[in-house]
Amino acid sequence: MTSLKMLPVGIENFKEIRRDGFYYVDKTNLIKELLESRGKANLFTRPRRFGKSLTMSMFQSFFEIGCDKRLFDGLDISRETALCNEYMGKFPVISISLKSIDAEDFQTARKMFIKVVNEEVRRLQFLFKSSVLSDNDKDLLQHMLVPDMTDDTLCYSLRVLTELLYRHYSQKVILLIDEYDVPLQKANEYGCYEQMVHLIRNFFSNALKTNDNLYFAILTGCLRVAKESIFTGLNNFNVYTITDMDFDEYFGFTDAEVKEMLRYYGLENNYCIVKEWYDGYRFGSSDIYCPWDVICYCQKHRKNKQLPPENYWINTSGNDIIKRFVESMGEQRTLTKVEIEHLIAGESVQKTVRQELTYKDLFSSPENIWSALFMTGYLTVKARSDNNLFELVIPNREIRNIFTEQIMALFENEVQKDGELLNSFCNSLINGEADKVEELFTKYMQKTISVRDTFVRKPTKENFYHGILLGILSYKAGWSVRSNREAGNGFGDIMIWIDHSDIGIIIEVKYADSHEEEECQKAIRQIDEKHYTDAFKESDIHTVLKYGIVCNRKSCRVLVEKESF
Repeated sequence: MTSLKMLPVGIENFKEIRRDGFYYVDKTNLIKELLESRGKANLFTRPRRFGKSLTMSMFQSFFEIGCDKRLFDGLDISRETALCNEYMGKFPVISISLKSIDAEDFQTARKMFIKVVNEEVRRLQFLFKSSVLSDNDKDLLQHMLVPDMTDDTLCYSLRVLTELLYRHYSQKVILLIDEYDVPLQKANEYGCYEQMVHLIRNFFSNALKTNDNLYFAILTGCLRVAKESIFTGLNNFNVYTITDMDFDEYFGFTDAEVKEMLRYYGLENNYCIVKEWYDGYRFGSSDIYCPWDVICYCQKHRKNKQLPPENYWINTSGNDIIKRFVESMGEQRTLTKVEIEHLIAGESVQKTVRQELTYKDLFSSPENIWSALFMTGYLTVKARSDNNLFELVIPNREIRNIFTEQIMALFENEVQKDGELLNSFCNSLINGEADKVEELFTKYMQKTISVRDTFVRKPTKENFYHGILLGILSYKAGWSVRSNREAGNGFGDIMIWIDHSDIGIIIEVKYADSHEEEECQKAIRQIDEKHYTDAFKESDIHTVLKYGIVCNRKSCRVLVEKESF
């Protein structure tokens, strides 16, 4: 039996994927389309984890002199014989990535910037043996290897490298700059934005502006940073954003590509789950899945198809934009709170999106935060009314979970601050005061968003209210709270042991379209029928309070029954 190909989890090197036999979704036709419409400088903006770095590695593997042409055997681009003869392996290539420049002060970030240039010069140090270059040329090269590079050497480094490569090969150079905007993002977070803008503006301008040694350049990033910020005077730029139809299917996986991958790994029956969790992005006119998620899902599930899906994207980077957005909810911004409820419910909000922003402007107004959420992949377009007015939605289940997790974190912080309300709620629970529990839990629900009917299924809604209760109870000192603990013939939603007390509490949470007492009684009957209280009999507990709590949006109905043994 032929073994299946390995999945390239975390591998962004095209050579490694092709040489070592990893599964590869063929995106090589991007090369052909780029060559047919390229400008002198070409910028692709996509959210993180949508294949930008792998694409840049593919470009280098195709264009660079001395490349291994066998890497492209059997791929789409190999059928373009004339194009391959003209372009494959015909160009000197400079390739750098700025994704690792993450420092808390400018001087450290600058040193990291220098190391990026040092590394590329070391890769190209065959130029020291060039019979074409003069001693002065090689001195310039040597200055780009030192760790204490001067500002002028650093800012001219790419321009000088293109000149030296051109003179060595008598061929113009292709320049690849991956994740060009990460240093700006990090500098904005750490308060050294203006210094970084000045450095990058000079670094890019010298390399890209009126550089006769340059054949063309390709840059990737998350945001389309405003031209006046770092691309001053560069009028030869082609920018391809997530709203453009050009190249729309080359970053991320299409539905057909996902179906084929699932079929290959025997996961075709999991298609609906994968679509619900990881599809939903709209780039240009194409519906796109997050490739990182699909690859991780197949890796996790190829041997155990019954595992539940996970949030993979959230673990790859911080979610500061979501955090800031959620924290903007407040009494003075009730409209934003209502709009978040619409989004969580699967509905759209209509917003003007500005695609040219500086990082400094991202959080200067609520409207700019909406633009940032869109461009970084937390929201996607459902419809477009005109050039800048968009109907925005949450793309899928995974991103909705990121929103709700941040909302719950904010809610729990508010719970922790209000110790008086917490004690009143917990005292009502232990005293069996159903009406008081109902009143106070409703008060808590008023502090967060509501979950409505249009998007999520009933179990998901129940999980949300379950989470609210856990968020409250986790701050009560002396209470041992366990969620979905195995008990009797099933799992109780929430079970509570209380220090120095012979009283236990079990809560079954339900979601219903009405708050009829019958729904609460069903919840309590489930506790009895599944023998959830058996777990307390193993402890020194003599009385159990069994709560049925039925929720609907921002109100609830509560019943309690007492059982003694």
